[in-house]
Amino acid sequence: MAECGRKALSLLEAARSRYESLQISDDVFGESGDDSSDNPFYSTSGDSDSDNCIAEVGEEEHHHHLHHHHHQHHQQKRGDKESGHSGGAGGGSTGAGPPGSLSRSQAGEEGWTETLQDVTVPPYKETYGPAQKMPVTATALDFFQLFVPDNCIQNMVTQTNMYAKKFQERFGLDEGWRPVTAQEMKAFLGFVTSTSVHRCESVLSIWSSGFFSNRSIALKMSQARFEKILKYFHIVAFRPSQGSNQGLYKIQPFLDSLQQSFSCTFRPSQTQVLHEPLIDEDPVFITTCTERELRKRKKRKFSLWVRQCTSTGFICQISVHLKEGQGTDGLATLKNKPQLHSLVAKQLCQNISGRNTIIFTGPSITSLSLFTEFSKQDIFCCGLLSTRKSDCTGLPQNMLVCGSTPAQRGLSRVMMKGSMSLISWYNKGHFRFLTNAYPPTKQGMIIKRKSGEIPCPLAVEAFAAHLSYICKYDDKYSKYFIFHKPNKTWQQVFWLSISIAINNAYILYKMSDAYTVKRYSRAQFGERLVRELLDLDDCSPTQ
Repeated sequence: MAECGRKALSLLEAARSRYESLQISDDVFGESGDDSSDNPFYSTSGDSDSDNCIAEVGEEEHHHHLHHHHHQHHQQKRGDKESGHSGGAGGGSTGAGPPGSLSRSQAGEEGWTETLQDVTVPPYKETYGPAQKMPVTATALDFFQLFVPDNCIQNMVTQTNMYAKKFQERFGLDEGWRPVTAQEMKAFLGFVTSTSVHRCESVLSIWSSGFFSNRSIALKMSQARFEKILKYFHIVAFRPSQGSNQGLYKIQPFLDSLQQSFSCTFRPSQTQVLHEPLIDEDPVFITTCTERELRKRKKRKFSLWVRQCTSTGFICQISVHLKEGQGTDGLATLKNKPQLHSLVAKQLCQNISGRNTIIFTGPSITSLSLFTEFSKQDIFCCGLLSTRKSDCTGLPQNMLVCGSTPAQRGLSRVMMKGSMSLISWYNKGHFRFLTNAYPPTKQGMIIKRKSGEIPCPLAVEAFAAHLSYICKYDDKYSKYFIFHKPNKTWQQVFWLSISIAINNAYILYKMSDAYTVKRYSRAQFGERLVRELLDLDDCSPTQ
């Protein structure tokens, strides 16, 4: 028994070493206390399932239901087992390849070969971390206002008052209304943000006598006043005469400002992920919610993708699109098509060319044409492929269909075209990867506490590690998910972007000298931010 324990610990040590070598932080941004979401390699309890989080890109994960509603790569892990659905790993049918794929002779003519060569990614041309040093006395509000500064809040005040005036000119005087002030607008933001801290779906519960009532902050503003501000709240009061993204005109200036502040305050690491983050519900709600309750929830009318730093969890860039409607922000014409996701990927990566960044992608984004285009901009890629979801144009058919011989777990095949590698790896199903970021000649290892080591190409190990970190990170990010559910799409986007801003603010706080004063957990940081927005007493970090 002792020998087994030593073996398990040695595997964990090996996993930690590999985890760090792949530039993933050693849970630097984890929690302290009950709300901790630990690095998956660090759990050693007998009932832990953390090994399933990271280790096998291709295995069904029993905790996958926590993310099935949002996380692209979880669906990819399941969905890419197409070999199992069409005869399994040992099925005799090879069949025709997906549309656009190449026959063996065509692949040879196009330069695909089984002769492998080494691939080296040039050094990263940036140093990652906060772009400015915050003082040790900086408060939660100071970090939040790196993204939502006073001039942004003042604009909300101006636009809200303009909208209220115009509304009353058209529909009659509202005798209970008076112009909102900057201090009231901060308090308004604080009240709505408190729904993330206290997990209550209705912000009006604060003034109730029920379970989610909060007398400590309710006295700061009356419910009637809050409802008046909520009624007239606007960021852009009137439709512009021209401009793109007409459907998002009420939120676009704020999104532009937020994006600029993300870029100015933080420099991400070399490895980054393109994906759709958790934006609908937090995992706790999903696991306790009945199917009927889920069906009753209103379907979102927008999609949001992000580019996220895998070393810290900082969300570097966001891209919002409406699912319906006309114009450049409408997705109806490109719905569920790879070219849509390719367009999104280009938008998210437009500011990182020339830096030797490594981008991880899911099947809907992964394609030879996109990766080739990115390589010309010194952006290197590693993506999971699916014959159903990916654009397989230009890829060899024989790498995309199943052979008649049963595959052995951990076995892989590789073909190359220039510096691009197409990998077919077996782990209870065939998984295919396209990459120019990792040498096909180097082997990696998927390490599980129970199963031990499963050999794989280094690209597979890197993909599993980085995507698992982001998956685990969603549990942390969800602690700032604002539960307030407005009906208007632009308001849904606004509160989601505020959630992202708070997440990024906490990351900068955790990397600053101010963290050494109080060492707030995520939950504590959120509570402090609410109190500071409400301008309540005892908000100094030294108290």
